[in-house]
Amino acid sequence: MTTSGSFSFQNIKDKLQIPRPWDMVIIFLLNILIAIPVFIIIHQNIIDPQWPFQVDRIVLFVVIVVAIQLLLRLLRRIIIICIALYLVALLVGSLSGNYGFNSVFEDYRFMIYSMSDSPNPQDLILSRLLPFPNKSRILTAVEYENPKIRNFALMATTKGFRDVRGYPQYRTLIQCFAIFKEINTRWNYVSDPKGREYIADASESLMYLSGDCDDHSILMAACVKAIGGTPRLIHTGGHIYPEILIGDKADLETINYLIKKVLFVKESKNKQIHYHIDERGQVWLNLDYTATYPGGPFMSEEILGALTLY
Repeated sequence: MTTSGSFSFQNIKDKLQIPRPWDMVIIFLLNILIAIPVFIIIHQNIIDPQWPFQVDRIVLFVVIVVAIQLLLRLLRRIIIICIALYLVALLVGSLSGNYGFNSVFEDYRFMIYSMSDSPNPQDLILSRLLPFPNKSRILTAVEYENPKIRNFALMATTKGFRDVRGYPQYRTLIQCFAIFKEINTRWNYVSDPKGREYIADASESLMYLSGDCDDHSILMAACVKAIGGTPRLIHTGGHIYPEILIGDKADLETINYLIKKVLFVKESKNKQIHYHIDERGQVWLNLDYTATYPGGPFMSEEILGALTLY
């Protein structure tokens, strides 16, 4: 028994011994890449002690780095092999024009940037890991920082509901509804080439306000995000449609009143508001191209996947 225990301890001790210089560099870089999102998640989900000079953040980050470093050194052989295979796959992807080094960099940059502003940063990692058709291509196509998308969104907010007063906390949502109105009243449904899934960039769909359901969803999500709204895309199997985060159930009551009595009175008369409530109690309103008002009837209510764009 003692011998077995000694052997196990020696095994762990051997694995924790100082690795070769290149192993150390790789493990350290991987540690930092993992530690940053882990730090954001933990920091956002614990009570802020408000220590002077942000000492609590420094201590937390150091503890996370040390813990991850020990874990990576224990598993370094497996990790080095996996990283080598991953780098080969990225090299092939880069050379073939598919998912490669640049895509990884952009995905990581976007994730870290979005996590820092999100109250639930762990959801961003989950949304990246969970399956969604053509996820990488869609994320690239949602060009919310493109000046053409931003300018179109601004134009829409000047045309619709600009004179609505008395709801300052819902100003961004009202402006997003103006974007919805501008796109959906002008949208022209056009199918993809036969036998091929064509994903258009938001700026491409903007030229003629035409395309299929995923093109509409990408453009809607890009415009909504460009002015501070939070969109997500829902995959139902044969259909993709956009939704917008409106808050909790208390917010839903106000939004329901705004849609039916102020903003879309004619379109929503005697009709229901359609929405989904996620696992956190957040309410998401349907913005599909088939709807004439926010929260219009679902073309397909089933959810097989959700891609949130914080």
